[in-house]
Formats: sequence, structure tokens, C-alpha cells
Amino acid sequence: MTHVDERTARRVAEEARQTEWELPSFGKELFLGDFRLDLIHPHPEPSEKMRHKGEEFLSRVREFCETKIDARTIERESRIPDEVVKGLKQLGAFGMKIPEEYGGLGLSQLYYNRALMLFGSAHPAVGAMLSAHQSIGVPQPVKLFGSEEQKRAYLPRCVNEISAFLLTEPDVGSDPARLRTTATPDGDEYVLDGVKLWTTNGVVADLLVVMARVPKSDEHRGGITAFVVEANADGITVENRNAFMGLRGIENGVTRFHGVRVPAANRIGKEGQGLKIALTTLNTGRLSLPAMCAGAAKWSTMIAREWSSARVQWGRPVGEHEAVASKISFIAATSYALEAMLDLSSSLADEERGDIRIEAALAKLYASEMGFLIADELMQIRGGRGYETAESLAARGERGVPVEQLVRDMRINRIFEGSSEIMRLLIAREAVDAHLSVAGDIIDPEADLPKKAAAVRKAGGFYARWLPTLVTGAGQLPTSYAEFGPLAKHLRYVERASRKLARSIFYAAGRWQGRLERKQGFLGRMVDIGAELFAMSAVCVRAKTDDRPEAYELADMFCAQAQVRIGELFDRLWHNTDGLDAAFARRVMDGRYTWQEEGVLDPSIPGPWIAAAEPGASKVDNAHRTVA
Repeated sequence: MTHVDERTARRVAEEARQTEWELPSFGKELFLGDFRLDLIHPHPEPSEKMRHKGEEFLSRVREFCETKIDARTIERESRIPDEVVKGLKQLGAFGMKIPEEYGGLGLSQLYYNRALMLFGSAHPAVGAMLSAHQSIGVPQPVKLFGSEEQKRAYLPRCVNEISAFLLTEPDVGSDPARLRTTATPDGDEYVLDGVKLWTTNGVVADLLVVMARVPKSDEHRGGITAFVVEANADGITVENRNAFMGLRGIENGVTRFHGVRVPAANRIGKEGQGLKIALTTLNTGRLSLPAMCAGAAKWSTMIAREWSSARVQWGRPVGEHEAVASKISFIAATSYALEAMLDLSSSLADEERGDIRIEAALAKLYASEMGFLIADELMQIRGGRGYETAESLAARGERGVPVEQLVRDMRINRIFEGSSEIMRLLIAREAVDAHLSVAGDIIDPEADLPKKAAAVRKAGGFYARWLPTLVTGAGQLPTSYAEFGPLAKHLRYVERASRKLARSIFYAAGRWQGRLERKQGFLGRMVDIGAELFAMSAVCVRAKTDDRPEAYELADMFCAQAQVRIGELFDRLWHNTDGLDAAFARRVMDGRYTWQEEGVLDPSIPGPWIAAAEPGASKVDNAHRTVA
């Protein structure tokens, strides 16, 4: 494939972005300095009918997980047993989000995520399989963008069949402009050729959602397009089942397409809409990861509490020593916050009265980062026993607590469905959208002088109206948010910090203008501040809904910890080594310090950094298997 320059790559990504804001967004307004508490308070609640249906299903899920799923077997065999998968189908787990009219359970987003928490606590690979199938696999894009004929054809099948989502390629990660898999029109069909990498569920899938590039022509608008593809179609080969540090039961592979014929009726949406479909699907699909993280955090709280009470050192339980107490405090308070963010975002998605793309992205980013910190701190509390496997602990007569597995399993959450670095840039792009919209032609190097002059006038009008709103607000009034009792002071802080964040963004936009998009260190910290503020807001609203002293105590502790982190992030917006780091990294990559690498051996298995992925027939046996 020809080289794709930076401008083209950005254009492709920007064209796929949802630019309209038809519904209000708490997250968007938060970055603009407008603390819209009314958008999340009172906390949205499910209907009594949905609550009854959800709780009844959770009861069945708990019984299934306790009696049918053996986590140790999955770890040893690196596979979810076929009988477990069959049981999940009978339970209805593959159709949790599929509407009842198509044979599914029709659960709300709230109860779907609570079910994933339970499945993931039994073994994370089970949660990953179910979420890959329903959050990003065939059901969600077909439900959102498919025709009625496609819904009738595929949604009932997805209740009892496994699906997978195929976007990533060996040389394509977060830069879709480099996508090489093609879908060449041929009459009433498309012919797919290419290679896809990291296809979770791809080894056992019955149905695939495939993103492929349609060549542009007089008859075809072309562009990246989404297709539903039968996994057993001629020309499809699963060339490898990948093995990972954690999530050892997931069936993730490399899939090759060679001359695979797909009916045009299997195209989802129009040509060129593939990336937009993928990104829109992920708006709520990303919430499956915070569900898994919140579940892990709740379990970590239990283990930290029990172990720190039982383990005695220097005459006292280790939890009474300040060095360990601070870790317990962090784990317990943050666990409550992660569930609060998850439940709030899920409930907002169910109500459909707001745009939650920023909230869902913030929840994914924050839960994956904080969830891994929780796992790491739990391992530190457990000491050598945290590093020891559950089997080894049990073999010598102790409780087999799988903390080392937790660390292995949690690490991937910071990478897949959008790495933390990409998530920060994605959220930042939405957060500064108002500034880029009014300053578009000012900072566009290709805009002529008349366009720039018009843009200056437009920007002047926008900032004349907006900037005065950042001077004072409810956060400066000691009586504001009084209905939240002891948590009112934290909401006043959020309101003040939101305006301070907006002023910082404005200053940065004026200082760097078009170069702001390259200031990834600044943008990342800006997003991290927003994530902390969203978490504080969610936890306060959740505590008021729970309305019990213990909830207020958890929320108060979390908010106190979050304010310390926010203060450090604000300081580092302007006092950091970002520029020095970038220059130094270039010298490292140029080989200036290779002498410092001498004196060690490289245990790597020889091979290219990126495997060749040229289209063509497969030369290996098909590793695809069908679950009986």
C-alpha cells in the first residue's frame, strides 16, 4: 500500500467522527466550564419492569457462574470449555442486548453490564467473549445500522451463535487510513482480500463484522465499509490462535480473506460508513470494559480487607500500618467510584436523553487505568503471595487467591478497544471541538486571508459570550448543592475546577493554536482532570442515591483522594518535561545512545517487527473451530 501521510490519516479519522451534538452532554459541558449537574442528578433509575427482569437474570447468572464455570480449568487449558459455552447460550447470555422481538433478552445497558461484572468475576475470559460478541460484534452494529431484513436475518442467530469484530490489521492499529483489506465490487457481491489481526472470538466465531476498503469508482463512493460475513465462507482461514499474558481463555486469532465473496445485501449501512459505524457502536460498547474493571475492583476490596485483617506483622494487622492502610483506602474508595461511573454512564445510555460518547470514553479510560492500579496495589499488599499462583498457594495449604492472574488479566484493559493514549486524544478532540470549530480557518494553513478574517470575527463573538461564564459560578457559594450534605463541598470543588479547566484549555488554544493537537502531554492531562471530575460527580450522585452513611464515607474518601490527584495534574499542565522528552526520544530512536544497551543479551525470537500481510491464498491449516 502507498504511504499515507499525516494529513490524510487525520482526514480519514475526522470524517469518521460524529460531529453533531443533537443531545446534551454532561462530559462535553464539563470541559467547557459548565457544570450541568441537572444532566446526571437525580440519578437515572430503571423501570420496575426492567429492574425485575434484570434482577431475575442476574440471579440465574450467579447460579450458573458458581456451578458451571471453573476458573482454574480455563486457566490450565486456555480455553472456555464447550459445555460452558453451550450453557451460556441456553442461559441467554449471548442475547443479553438483543431485543426480545428478535429472540434476545432485551436487557438494559445497566443490567447487561452488571451481568458482565458477574461473568468476569467468574473468569475474565468469559466476560471478554460475551462482550466482544455483543458490544462490538454483529449484534450491536446490526441493531443500530442494519436494515430490518438484516435484523431479522442475523439478530436471532446471534442469540445462539458467536460473532467477532475484525478491524485491526498487522500494520493497522489506531490509524484506519492504512487499512489494506479490500472489498472489490463484483456485480451483486463484494470480494474480500486481506489479513486481520487480534480477532477476539475469531477462532470460534460463526459470524464476523469485517471492515474493508471499497475502491472508489464511478459507480461506487468507496471507503472503509462494514460487512457481515459468514465465518465458514470459502476463502477464510484462521491462520493462528494468539496466546497472551492474560485472558488465557479468549479465542483470539489471525484471519485471512482470499477471494471471499460476500453478497451486497450483507453490507451494513452505506459504502464509506464503516468507521463511523464502528465508532458509534463503541460509544456504548466501551462500557463493557469498565464493567469488568469495576467487578475486579470490588473483588480486590474484599481480598484487601480480609487479608489485611488476618495478616499480622510487628504485633498488629498489616492493615493498621499506615503504608498498607493508604492502599486499602485507595482500593475501597476507588472501587466505589468505578461502579458509580459505570452505573451512571449505563443508566444515561438507557435513558437516551443525552449524548454519552464522552462519558463512556471517560469511564473506559478511567476504569482501565485505575483498575490496573488497584490490581497492582493489591499484589503489593499480598506481598510474595500476590506474586504466587493460586494453584501454588493451594498446593501448600493456603487459600488460592489469584492476584497474579488479576494483574495479568487487567493489564490489557489499558490497550484494547482504544489504548489509553488514543482514548485521551479521542476525548480531547471532542473536548476542544468548540474551540476548533470557531478557530477552524484561523489555524488551517490552507485557508486564504478572507476566510481567516471571517474566522477571527466568528471566534471573537463566541469568546465574548463564553469567557465571562468562566469567572464565577455556584462553586464559590458556600450554600450551593446543600442537598448533598457533607458531599456538597466536593461538588463545589468540581464546579470551580471545571471552570479552571476550561480557562486552561482556552489559554492553551490561544498559545499553541493549530499546534495544540500535537501537545499530547497537555491534552492527556486535561482529559485526566476531566475524568477525575466526572468520577467525583458520579460518586456524589451515587452516594446520595444510596443514601446511607457508609456510602457518604466512601464518596468523601474518594473525592479527597481525587482532589490531590487533580491538583498535581493542574500543576503539570504547565510544569513538565514534555518538550525535553520529545527531543530526547528522537535522539534515542536515532541510535545516539546504543552504547548504553551493551552488556545484555536479547532473548527475542528472531523475526520481523510486523508480520507480512500480503493478500493471497493461505499457506497454513485453518485453525477455526466450531463450538458443538
